[in-house]
Amino acid sequence: MSVPESLYIGWDVGGWNCDNNPSSRDALVVIDKTLHLVGTPWRGNLRATLNESPTSRNLIHRLLELCQYKASGSERVVMAVDTPLALPTALLALAQGAAVETLGRSQDNPYLYRETERWLFQRGVTPLSPIKDMIGSQATKGMHLLARFAPHIAVCGQWQSAEGTLCVVEGYPTPAKRSEVFAALRARVAMPPEFAPILHHPTPKQQDIQDAWHCALLAWSVEHAKETIAWPPAEMPAAEGWIFVPCDALTE
Repeated sequence: MSVPESLYIGWDVGGWNCDNNPSSRDALVVIDKTLHLVGTPWRGNLRATLNESPTSRNLIHRLLELCQYKASGSERVVMAVDTPLALPTALLALAQGAAVETLGRSQDNPYLYRETERWLFQRGVTPLSPIKDMIGSQATKGMHLLARFAPHIAVCGQWQSAEGTLCVVEGYPTPAKRSEVFAALRARVAMPPEFAPILHHPTPKQQDIQDAWHCALLAWSVEHAKETIAWPPAEMPAAEGWIFVPCDALTE
């Protein structure tokens, strides 16, 4: 029995109605386990794709088709998504009438930030909040994908489809851009020469494609370079998820 091909997709998330947004749209980049670029980077709006996909297998097929890659139907995909994939548990409790006793600085506010985000704040990384910052549309789009196609928490920070062919994690491309380890990783990616300017030196309208590329590299690292990225401590709440970033982008 043949082993399914593993592919790694990075998704930089645009808003639900980003069709005509010149600076922020959905972007996809796919790489394989040997760090070869697969197909063609894609930029647009995934809303119709999410609406029309009945299963996780069909979603994988459609995503690869957008990137001009003909799927065999047996691919296994790890997808890293650049948006919050869960809400703070304190906020969900607040909606049920349970408030915390005291609140202080913004970055310590459990209504605004999950524990993973507060963990990153303490180490020099400043993630956005789906509550405080203007990324609510993108966050609900990522959460919608989880709810429909990968609703099962395998371990903290990793959601899976029922049959295990789709694994979704949350990645943050900004720290990856300043990581020396990821600079070396970027240099190893094999790609046709026409895509090098888009990925290495993007114009402002291509920035989301470069972010998707870094997410694809984070997805690849979850399986092939585990020692280079930060993993959730044991006490991290699984329901809130985890943001994967390179270890060398963190400060003490």
